[in-house]
Amino acid sequence: MRMVARFAAGLFSCLPLCSMAQTHGQPTVNVDIDIHFPAANIVVPQQCSFVVRPGVDRVSIQGVDATVDIVEQVATTTLKITLANPGQRQLEAELLVPVPAQATVRSFHFDGAGDWGGGPEPSVRLLPRDEARRLYESIVRRAQDPALLEFANYNLVRSSVFPVGPGATQVVTLTYENILDADGSRVDYILPRTESLELSTVRWTIAAHVRTRRPISTIYSPSHELATRTRADHEASVEVTAQSATQPGSFRLSYLLEDRGVTATLMAYPDAEVGGGYFLLLAGIPQKNDNDGPKQQREVMVVIDRSGSMKGEKIEQARSAAIAIVDGLELGEAFNIIDYSDSVAMFADKPLVKDARISADARAYLRALKADGGTNIHEALGMAVRMKPSEGMLPLVLFLTDGLPTVGNTSEVAIREDTSRANAFKRRIFTFGVGYDVNAPLLDRLAESARGTSINVLPNDNVETAVSQTFRRLRGPVLSEPNLTMLDAGGSPTTRAVREMIPPALPDLFEGDQLVILGQYKDADELRFRLDGGVHGDRTSGACEFRFKLDSATTRNAFVPRLWASRRIAMLVDEIRQRGAEAPSSDPHANPQTDPRTRELVEEIVRLSTRFGILTEYTAFLATEPGVKPDERHLSLRAAADEACKNLQERAVGVRSGAAGVNQSLNVKAQAAQACTNGKNEYWNAEMKRVSISTVQQIADQTLFLRDNRWVDCRISEKDPAAAPDRVVEFGSPEYFALAKTLADQGRPGIIAVRGEVYVLVDGKRVLIKGSGAAPRTDGQ
Repeated sequence: MRMVARFAAGLFSCLPLCSMAQTHGQPTVNVDIDIHFPAANIVVPQQCSFVVRPGVDRVSIQGVDATVDIVEQVATTTLKITLANPGQRQLEAELLVPVPAQATVRSFHFDGAGDWGGGPEPSVRLLPRDEARRLYESIVRRAQDPALLEFANYNLVRSSVFPVGPGATQVVTLTYENILDADGSRVDYILPRTESLELSTVRWTIAAHVRTRRPISTIYSPSHELATRTRADHEASVEVTAQSATQPGSFRLSYLLEDRGVTATLMAYPDAEVGGGYFLLLAGIPQKNDNDGPKQQREVMVVIDRSGSMKGEKIEQARSAAIAIVDGLELGEAFNIIDYSDSVAMFADKPLVKDARISADARAYLRALKADGGTNIHEALGMAVRMKPSEGMLPLVLFLTDGLPTVGNTSEVAIREDTSRANAFKRRIFTFGVGYDVNAPLLDRLAESARGTSINVLPNDNVETAVSQTFRRLRGPVLSEPNLTMLDAGGSPTTRAVREMIPPALPDLFEGDQLVILGQYKDADELRFRLDGGVHGDRTSGACEFRFKLDSATTRNAFVPRLWASRRIAMLVDEIRQRGAEAPSSDPHANPQTDPRTRELVEEIVRLSTRFGILTEYTAFLATEPGVKPDERHLSLRAAADEACKNLQERAVGVRSGAAGVNQSLNVKAQAAQACTNGKNEYWNAEMKRVSISTVQQIADQTLFLRDNRWVDCRISEKDPAAAPDRVVEFGSPEYFALAKTLADQGRPGIIAVRGEVYVLVDGKRVLIKGSGAAPRTDGQ
């Protein structure tokens, strides 16, 4: 407590510098900046640490804990940075933190402040963008490292010197506050962080808490996967998942405030090549309160595989899952149970409305199930979808299997198409493939075509947990049978305003879901949408219209076309994958290398993969290892398409089951539903191991491929990879820093911050940026 009190006295002396008046987002008070560095180590947690004097040990960043507290439109960000000194003597360091415009420092301290020999109290200075840029350039020259130029358009917090003891760690904590930008009902938060794959090795934990006067409709991050811990009408808590902890790029968070029912917002990226640009439509559905009337009731058809392969633990878990579903239904909702092996049996000849007696009978029926025989998937599905549903209820099918079809009609095509034709009552089908011995493409398509979801229950996963978690999520739905229609300026339906909208058919939305729609728009001043559907079971409540001006479209929304491209690639891959259903390898229509229709899809996959830097298990060859010269596959679209055709034929078409089939299912589904960027190009390989690609970088709205130790803009690779540069810019020259300013003004400063040689298009000219010569670092420091 004594340390905190002493620090507070010192903090107030620096507040005038931290609270300067703002004009057009820039401070009007000019701060005299001291380019002298009293410490040898400069710590920039969003990027790395730098040594500005030779022969000095480097302070390393062990981790960063970021907490964000947003009240209305004001965000308070606290960064707790853990540093380590590997050396044998005390090191001194100072902290640089890029911050948004109009940020105000609230506190700064480090462990042991005031207790290390009577040194001065810690202090900070807030530098405006132009002064920060001068400081960045000075560090870049001294450290021979361009990385800091990535933050050339941000204001900067610069701290006083603090110690890091020999062989010890030091925790430094900075808290700053800023007002967030708003666009209609949407509020946006950005935490600046590096886009560099090379430097995104430090693990961040990021948690945010939002409190508002108006109810929160939905909360979304286009940059990192979120785990939403709690969400009430007026507050929400989220954290970045462990999977996303080392994903590159700034952390972006947006939340929508409710505005008379369904709330929506549009994020747009302009692109002349597509005749307009790309858009992301985000919609949130109001949560239902207990006093809002009855929820949409459900009728659940539980279909259980009791074939011989289910013996033991799996049938016990499946039985427990079915009992949990029956217990989880509310009184007045309906259900039935279908169990199958060689033959198919039913608990009742029609769905029954739940009451205490029927629930007890269902538990007894489930406990009597025995596992033996084959797997008659065709008949079991047919029986489930043909049964007439209860009046006014949402009809759901939870279908579980651990094997391939072995009895009855075993044709993948027949099962898929017959089930679709028989599903006249539009039952939503949710499939659960238990283990690896399942036909993953079949289960995926059954669910997708019936507004459901396909869930893979991997070996060692608990069947009961997977089924029960899915069922608990299906409480609702909050929006049923949604349909999105584009309108022209006069309010009439049109097919000309947008194209390539993904997903083409909208799913039902249940509690906690959000609607993310991506597409291309044609040149226009605004987009108009009409959304129809039933909100909380009321078919008359879901009709609403949205109008969005496109004047806020910006290249800083580079995540929009990347998300669109990722989903588009997944759709194309799955189309090829589904064409492999029971087709012999000699069938020309199943072979991407001989079928011209499929070849066209493959070429589009390669084009999108190259342009947007989105690689899959079929196109991973487009990346090369450091020092490896590119071959014909990297220089020719035809050769690249040939290689991709081969991979798709061998894997997507030829492999239907096993671990190598399930991994493809996981990858395709993750891409098809992708709502945040995947800068590390992570995917599951055929051995069910998580892999990533480090020789392709998504920087701002550009893609760089490592080609023979040089980072090359994909647009140069596409047009003329052997073309000579129009100009060469040497590291550290006046032209170099002028180019850095140009790229920063375009929102692309991360390009020049890449270490080593970079060959890019700038304003239509080929520019070779001669790197600093700093060796690539794999430790993020």
